[in-house]
Amino acid sequence: MIYTKPLFDYDLNLHKKYNLIAGIDEVGRGPLAGPVVTACVIMPYDEMIEGVYDSKHITAKKREKLYDLILSKAISYSITLENEKIIDEINILQATKKSMLNSYTTLSIKPDLLLVDAVKLDVPCDTISIIRGDSTSYAIACASILAKVFRDRLMNEYAKSYPMYDFENNKGYGTKKHIEALKQFGKCPIHRDSFITHFVS
Repeated sequence: MIYTKPLFDYDLNLHKKYNLIAGIDEVGRGPLAGPVVTACVIMPYDEMIEGVYDSKHITAKKREKLYDLILSKAISYSITLENEKIIDEINILQATKKSMLNSYTTLSIKPDLLLVDAVKLDVPCDTISIIRGDSTSYAIACASILAKVFRDRLMNEYAKSYPMYDFENNKGYGTKKHIEALKQFGKCPIHRDSFITHFVS
């Protein structure tokens, strides 16, 4: 059972001090293919969207509905990505931070407080880095849903161009079918070279 209220209450307590609170999260640090995607979102605290939680614990169908709801309620949001070439060039952690900073800087309205899932960012506002933030903070959970749905949709599109890798089901992660396809067909343009060295000679 998913309980949104504890996450909402966590942010609401901070809302006593901060007017605009943004949450930021990433999706796609672990896959063998595709970009890392981050979302930054400022949500209002006069109304809670029921069902918001860490995107990994929500069904794809429910995430799609929540994605639209979050966008309709958001005060401001931004979704950005860094592709496989950048990931190979500067490593996944730095690519994640780069995307997060882009998500923050491209917000149309800047927050008074930024809540970040695990990563520490240097931005011109107060920040709190929260381990397992997507199951602690409402704003971070909203961001995790935006990033997850955006990336999943992108991988579904890539699946049309590269059907042999089963991207529509594995979203770029190293499933058995994906690894077997890598060994049989080699890499495609969206594979991360630094992630697949053990599978492709």
